[in-house]
Amino acid sequence: MTVEAYMAACNAHYYATRDPLGAAGDFTTAPEISQMFGELVGACLADCWQRAGAPANAIYAELGPGRGTLAADALRVMRKAGFGGEVHFVETSAALRQAQGERVKGAQWHYGIADLPPAPLLLVANEFIDALPVRQWTSGAERKVAMENERLVFTDCGEIREDSPERDAAIAAVASHLAGNGGVVLVIDYGHGHSAQGDTLQAVKGHRFSDPLADPGEQDLTAHVDFEAAARAAKAKGALVSGPVTQGEWLKRLGIGQRAQSLIATNPDKRHDVEQAVDRLCGKDEMGELFKVMAIRSARWPEPAGFAP
Repeated sequence: MTVEAYMAACNAHYYATRDPLGAAGDFTTAPEISQMFGELVGACLADCWQRAGAPANAIYAELGPGRGTLAADALRVMRKAGFGGEVHFVETSAALRQAQGERVKGAQWHYGIADLPPAPLLLVANEFIDALPVRQWTSGAERKVAMENERLVFTDCGEIREDSPERDAAIAAVASHLAGNGGVVLVIDYGHGHSAQGDTLQAVKGHRFSDPLADPGEQDLTAHVDFEAAARAAKAKGALVSGPVTQGEWLKRLGIGQRAQSLIATNPDKRHDVEQAVDRLCGKDEMGELFKVMAIRSARWPEPAGFAP
């Protein structure tokens, strides 16, 4: 089968059968590192919503919201800013839906982006599109996964080029929604700002990198996001795009340093934990450089904070 089909089948089983987050899982996302991450996402969305005229029918939405941690932290800030809209999650995992419902009361669930209601969106996609399947090409032929001597192998290991029709379709879907209804989307993920050749398919199991062909369906398969391709898909539907900027720079512009000092002042015994969280989120050798933030917005909405120097 193609790499695209293999990745899709593995991740469909993987996410349907477990909660992959936390120390007992396979990986940890930014919202699980510190409340500061979700709070600053919420502040960014609330500010953009207010400058757009604070439409009463706007909704908070999230693609693949994990345990609901980011949503809970973001909405705490947004509610204080006057946002009273509904909460909508695009999530297919029953296990994760249960966790999300415990953290965010009144949430409504959908199986796809097209199912979101026709209303202005305040949408977050944090570490979502990296898990959508990629195609790999070598010498003009699509790379495949085959069985050889009772083990899985790639059919070709030459110079590799990747693309992802499913990612492009997801970005196009949210951009089309924005064009018709207004709103803004924050895409936060790891990847590269410009399209380039190379094999970025990777697997993570037990917080360690693993062989992507080992234990199909029992480990997290992802690939680096091509933000240039994502921007093209959004612009093709009439949306405006800001960024990408590095996650570290974006969080610093939004005031993570000040928020950290506020938390330390309130809880002096937590200084080390707070400072360590800032380093993990913003440090060049941690998530700060590899992770990027891109905003997609309706032409009628203002640019969100954090993208202009």
